[in-house]
Amino acid sequence: MTQADHFAFPFPAPSLPEPPPQFALLRERPGLAEVELPTGDRAWLVTRYRDVRAMLADPAFSRAATTRPEAPRLGPARPEPASMMAMDPPEHTRLRRLVAPEFSSGRVERLRPWLERSTAGLVEAIVRAGPPADLVAGLAEPLPLLTICKLLGVSDGDLAEFVRLIEASLRVAPEQREEVESARSRLREALAELVARKRAAPGDDVLSSLTRHRAEGRLDDEELVALGVTILTAGYHPVRNALANGLLVLLSRPGDLDRLRERPELLPTAVEELLRYTPGPVSGGTIRVAVRDTWLGGTRVCAGEAVIPAIASANRDPSVFADADRLDLARQPNPHIAFGPGIHHCLGASVARAELTVALATLLRRLPGLRLAVAADELRWSGGTMIRGIEELPVRW
Repeated sequence: MTQADHFAFPFPAPSLPEPPPQFALLRERPGLAEVELPTGDRAWLVTRYRDVRAMLADPAFSRAATTRPEAPRLGPARPEPASMMAMDPPEHTRLRRLVAPEFSSGRVERLRPWLERSTAGLVEAIVRAGPPADLVAGLAEPLPLLTICKLLGVSDGDLAEFVRLIEASLRVAPEQREEVESARSRLREALAELVARKRAAPGDDVLSSLTRHRAEGRLDDEELVALGVTILTAGYHPVRNALANGLLVLLSRPGDLDRLRERPELLPTAVEELLRYTPGPVSGGTIRVAVRDTWLGGTRVCAGEAVIPAIASANRDPSVFADADRLDLARQPNPHIAFGPGIHHCLGASVARAELTVALATLLRRLPGLRLAVAADELRWSGGTMIRGIEELPVRW
């Protein structure tokens, strides 16, 4: 790396779910930005939409290389080599072909009636408890957790422990390395125990299907457990924060909330706009390592250097999105990349979209007077993990 100046990364974020202002500044600068990570490692940060898409389509930038002992890293623990998210083709292609049918549009549609009943039940519990209520504890946390556990076939009795382990495994502070590694180890053990139960008594769920692939020799034990961990983690935490942060955006803009209530046909485009507008992972995207010297965004990236795609920045790039910093619930077209483009595009994107749409529709219908119970600047934000969200969302109606 040759730039003289660099920035500490992740950037501090504003109180509201807005991307850090540094992203807008860096989009205007030529080349990539050099950043220093919490581990002390350096990386190139990619902030422009066209460069992020180009990077994520280029095999020169590897996920598998991030597992090497000498590779730069964002957090205290390295990616798991057996995880599909830490693989490149052809290994990644093989696993993705096995998993993709489990998240087909047909399965999502079969899931929708259950999703609507479960969401209605959670909202009714909020109503019974009466205002003020916390939409994070009452809806944004339990809905994605119940959904992904339904898909995986996880029993209700395992929910609380899985949440604790997922939260701990996502921490980025270097001094929490032992905690992160312990949580990851326990999460793998818990999934291995669940896999054993699925072998003994398979059901109509994703984990049972993957267990059958194991029996057919298409997966080994380590890959099977790693897939379970990946699906559980990716299916809970990002959706939890997308829903909580998206609700905060709407509740902070009563006019937009009223418009959505009056025109429910806008829900599909509104969900896409909230996904674009509301930042996701605090890192901006998943770190990659260059496996050969190459050029990206006007910067020479050398083999062995780390690169981070700032998806939250790309989704606010004014060269792609007109009036990019304005929330437009009817925005079309909306080529956001919240779920990531390329071969690592989120397999559960259709499930997440269904959860967000059903949750918003249910709240708008059941609680027409929904409003914030505190000022937005009084909300507490979670810190120290790779995905940032609000801890509580107190509301009245």
